[in-house]
Amino acid sequence: MSLELLIIVAFGGAFLTYFLGKISSKLRNSFAVLNALALVVIIACLYGQTMEKSFYFGFFSLPLILRNNVLSWFFAIAISVLGALSVIFSLSYMRNRERTDFYYLMMLLVNAAMLGIVFSGDLISFFIFWEIMSWSTCILISYNRGPALAAGMKYIIMSIIGSMAMLVGMLSLYTTYGTLNIATLSTLVASSSHGYLLFLLIIFGITFGIKNAVMPLHTWLPDAYAEAPSPFTAVLSGMLTRMGIYGFLLIMYVIVGAGATLHLGHGFFTFNNILAWLGAITIVIPTFIAMLQNDAKKLLAWHGIGQGGYMILGIAFGTSLGMAGGIFHTLNHAIYISLLFMSVAAIQYRTGGVRDLNSLGGLIKKMPIAFIGGLLGICGLIGIPLTNGFVSKWLIYKTLILNGAPFLAFAALIGTWGTILSVYKFLHNIFLGQLPEKYKNIQKSPFSMRLPIIVLSFAILLFGILPGIPLKVINAIDVSLGFKSLNVTLWGIASDSGTLNTINIFAVVLVFGVIIWLLFKAGRKAPKVDQYDNYAAGAAIPKGKYHYTVDYYNPFYRMATPYLKDFVDVFYMKIAKWTQNLCNTVRRIYTGYVGNYVMYIVLFMAFLILIQLKWSVF
Repeated sequence: MSLELLIIVAFGGAFLTYFLGKISSKLRNSFAVLNALALVVIIACLYGQTMEKSFYFGFFSLPLILRNNVLSWFFAIAISVLGALSVIFSLSYMRNRERTDFYYLMMLLVNAAMLGIVFSGDLISFFIFWEIMSWSTCILISYNRGPALAAGMKYIIMSIIGSMAMLVGMLSLYTTYGTLNIATLSTLVASSSHGYLLFLLIIFGITFGIKNAVMPLHTWLPDAYAEAPSPFTAVLSGMLTRMGIYGFLLIMYVIVGAGATLHLGHGFFTFNNILAWLGAITIVIPTFIAMLQNDAKKLLAWHGIGQGGYMILGIAFGTSLGMAGGIFHTLNHAIYISLLFMSVAAIQYRTGGVRDLNSLGGLIKKMPIAFIGGLLGICGLIGIPLTNGFVSKWLIYKTLILNGAPFLAFAALIGTWGTILSVYKFLHNIFLGQLPEKYKNIQKSPFSMRLPIIVLSFAILLFGILPGIPLKVINAIDVSLGFKSLNVTLWGIASDSGTLNTINIFAVVLVFGVIIWLLFKAGRKAPKVDQYDNYAAGAAIPKGKYHYTVDYYNPFYRMATPYLKDFVDVFYMKIAKWTQNLCNTVRRIYTGYVGNYVMYIVLFMAFLILIQLKWSVF
């Protein structure tokens, strides 16, 4: 199966979907799903194949190249599967909305561009696909208009800054080596001076740091996640943002090389150590800001920033275990954050767009599949044993401990504590507590929404109990990047410093679960009471107050709110305001009226005459 066919199917399918929508919405929907599933099949058939081929030679005499290796395939299969599930989820969610033909075009175009990025064999192709992805994403973020337009504008401004940084790096590489072929550069760049290597890592790091929302380059993400259509938010949070992680892997360990990257700097001030500390900061601050959110999507958005910090921590250390943890966490995060956004989207669909945590409650029996998705999603987010997030976080924690980084390990642990506190509110306020009267007749979400939730929920448990399935591919990535091979088994990783065996954990949990179930069955059955016949601290809960936990975090809010503001975003907005004022001032000068320009010329001539008269006196 050729990569050219894959790209043709991806991009051609996106545009054909749009035109089919002009004929029939059912035809469009069916073709969109078939196209997305076809990409999954094609990419699956590429497993284990290594290839590189030029597909165009006329771009300023530089060839455009597609290539496949184990790193490209790993990201591509995740992109295609998540993209297919999001398209299926969209079938009901986007029904009867405006501009749906355009929505599916942009959705499939984003997926096609991401596939182009990971299969690019040269930096020109990489840059072209990167720009297609960025501009399509901006349009989709702005799809709902209103506040979404501002969110899309913030995203594209940050993306343009990143693209310009990438362009500077590409021009520097081309003028230095005369090529942008990634395979060729990987053999040439490593021998460069440390100063030049550091320049490359910083300039490309700005690009990929913006996309991965590494602090302080994160400010576009909360609004973008909150305002984008929810099925697309699953793609945006799951894999699109993690194109930044792919970029870091590409520049650090493919182009520059592990040997050079891990020896830049001295003492504390090495590149990978500074990057690791940025990862730690990215974990802690956003996680606690998430606790202040009552908007379900914004709460998850801030966790999306924080979880990206774990990925950075893993890959920054440059060890086999750390790389495995960071790359595996990229996949795991894509699964559980997409699941969480889909669960929220299902709630939005049935409640008319409500995502305020304090306006919901008691939906566990009305929407059980969404509850299961939400429960397993937050278990993966926290890293509870037998979920996929536990395995990748275990690998990262072990890396930090073995490499003598207690403060970084403590930062990662604090992030987990903050996650537990904030997602408790998420789960309780949506699914537990009292059911508002207006939702007593609410229906389950459609099957096209429930199916992706079920698939992703299953993946969380599958990769938590049998992590060796993805870890064998990830270990091959480690080896291809020049790291030592790990002893990967189907149920974990064996090593001299300790063995992870998820089968043993599963057996213990299963035994305790059966014992608890038997004790529960042997006890008296709880009598059914009216949902309003309940009490908190001895007082009956008012009928109109669905959550007695609404004010639970108020003491924390009073203490933390002054310190957990997004000061970086405030700073950026001040710069934007100063820029706007400067442009307004310039606009008053360049009015477009000829008379004004004549007056400027006359005044300038008078000024010159005055200077001449004064000069002649002296």
